[in-house]
Amino acid sequence: MNLLIKGGHILDPSQGLDAIGDLYIVEGKITWVEPLKEKRPLGKFAVIPASGLLVCPGFVDLHCHLRQPGYEDKETIASGTRAAAKGGFTTLCCMPNTKPPVDSQAVVEYVQRTAHTEGVVRVYPIGCISKGLKGEELAEMGELAAAGVMAYSDDGQPVTSSRLMRHALEYSLAFGRPIIDHCEDKALSADGAMNEGWVATRLGLKGIPAAAEEAIVARDIALAELTGACLHIAHVSTAGSVDLLRRAKDKGLAVTAEVTPHHLTLTEERVMGFSTQTAHHTASALWYDTNAKVNPPLRSEKDRQALLEALKDDTIDAIATDHAPHTIVDKLCEFDAAAFGISGLETALGCLLSLVHSGQLDLKLLISKLTWEPVRILEIKKASLFPTSPLPWGLGTLQMGAPGDVTIFDPSKEWVVNPNTFASKGKNTPWAGCQLKGQVMATVVAGNLAYRDDSLRLEGQSA
Repeated sequence: MNLLIKGGHILDPSQGLDAIGDLYIVEGKITWVEPLKEKRPLGKFAVIPASGLLVCPGFVDLHCHLRQPGYEDKETIASGTRAAAKGGFTTLCCMPNTKPPVDSQAVVEYVQRTAHTEGVVRVYPIGCISKGLKGEELAEMGELAAAGVMAYSDDGQPVTSSRLMRHALEYSLAFGRPIIDHCEDKALSADGAMNEGWVATRLGLKGIPAAAEEAIVARDIALAELTGACLHIAHVSTAGSVDLLRRAKDKGLAVTAEVTPHHLTLTEERVMGFSTQTAHHTASALWYDTNAKVNPPLRSEKDRQALLEALKDDTIDAIATDHAPHTIVDKLCEFDAAAFGISGLETALGCLLSLVHSGQLDLKLLISKLTWEPVRILEIKKASLFPTSPLPWGLGTLQMGAPGDVTIFDPSKEWVVNPNTFASKGKNTPWAGCQLKGQVMATVVAGNLAYRDDSLRLEGQSA
């Protein structure tokens, strides 16, 4: 449909656009934005009344788990993309730790085909670094690039072999895709269930030290410097990792990083049922709350503050959800036995806006880290064997001619998180019962309404 998003607060960091106005989408493309004073298009439009709402480019998630193929009891591409649309995300990059893993052209094509027929937002698969995610032999990286993967990662498992990691970085140069690494020294983190610190001691749980992450971050940065390749560090969680990234950027290395909403807004204390960000204390029965078990673990308040400062000074380039849905059985068990992961697509904006409302984060910066800055990380390098990116031009921006991917949200609307209403199959959220301020009202993908809140009524008009 042709859409007119009328009278909203249009915010597009990629253009420095911040104004009240109208936005037109014709045949799936952005054709006119009122503050730019271009020629207004004519014709019939479905009207989304956006007065009092914020209108921005569709959110781009560099890191999520859609679980299909192989783990459809946890999530499917259909349910995961519906959850994404409800959370304001129009583009997802899904990780390859499926069954079978995304280590061949056939599996890449399966994900693409399923996303095309069953998904409601854009889905781009990330391919494996190693065959079968075993960390023993490189996957067919050229075949995967030709099939259309956005990057390479063994996420869920670190690349233990430094030699294999070096070779992966070297080969990635030829294919113009970054290497995304889950940084964890398994020898240090073995059997750990949460952050190593006073909370773990109090609860009698084995901790995961910050050094388990930082040791591999340091190794990967050294290998990126050696090879000249593009390295992206997934879900940064510690102040030490931030210091290493800052030094790498000072050297001019091609190193980028992401942080999750939960690491920005929660700390290790949430395992006991307490959140400093929401001032929410749950019943004592929720101590050892497995919904707060995630890898890397929720860290200390000092780490959270360091992550926030790194986001502000561009040491951390993007926010990514690491959406990791699980079944009730995966979480309704002893803490040590519970699966790692948070179902985060539908709560990401609300919990991140808590940082804006409390004055800890600028709204424009937040939108930038969710839109055009993630896209920049995935840009194809001209010197590669595959100069044409599978990522269409114009994602993360509202420039003329860009795909009509738009997120519309009410930054002031308060709501209570109820996992039973999630579109995702994964109900595993540490925000259950919390009141958040800021809710997505509509998500538009290529000019089509992928999600609309029941309270938002469409109108019709001839322009």
